[in-house]
Amino acid sequence: MADKREYRTEELAEAAGITVRTLRFYRERGLLAPPRREGRIAWYDDHHLARLRTVAALLERGHTLTGIAELAEAFDHGRDVADLLGVGTPTEEEPVRLTPEELAARFEGQVTPENLAAALDLGYLGTDGDEIVHISRRLLDVSTALVREGIPLADVLSAGARVRAHADALADLFADLVLRHAAEDDLPRLRPLARSVVEAELSLALDRRLGHGREGQEPLPQDQRS
Repeated sequence: MADKREYRTEELAEAAGITVRTLRFYRERGLLAPPRREGRIAWYDDHHLARLRTVAALLERGHTLTGIAELAEAFDHGRDVADLLGVGTPTEEEPVRLTPEELAARFEGQVTPENLAAALDLGYLGTDGDEIVHISRRLLDVSTALVREGIPLADVLSAGARVRAHADALADLFADLVLRHAAEDDLPRLRPLARSVVEAELSLALDRRLGHGREGQEPLPQDQRS
């Protein structure tokens, strides 16, 4: 593994394509972590360079420096991905690694400090160095699709919290059922059965919900039917 590179102030500014004055301004605004110091010399590393490039990308997307500073604070206080996923914990979900600018591109204009904090609190997002890790590609793709359909990200996250509560209750129910009649080691093997039951019941519930929505509606005249 290559040694971690370090930069003096002037070297970091040049690598990031900004002036030393701008770098110091960003540092004063809390956009950069403090450098390592040897006497009067400040040493920065590749994490600082990655943050500066992220700041530039977010500025290009119309974020303000105040907003970026708030996002950076939420990002810096996010849980580490190892703590989020649990080391060695088996899962059927595929985590997705994103840079902050890639996340902003997926949810254009809606990656606010409030939404980022909500996603971190839900455990959807974790941090790994300068990257963000979403715990589930499926959840990320669905959230992206819902936002592109015009549903605000804040509402998607609020619904996610409610779904999480119901999902935890269903998981407890299935685990209790299995443990009453089988060994704990059987849980991973029987896990697909629980998922099939939930998917089938949700499908039937949506049928009932959509069916109720059509009740009482008069049929369209013949000339208005597609």
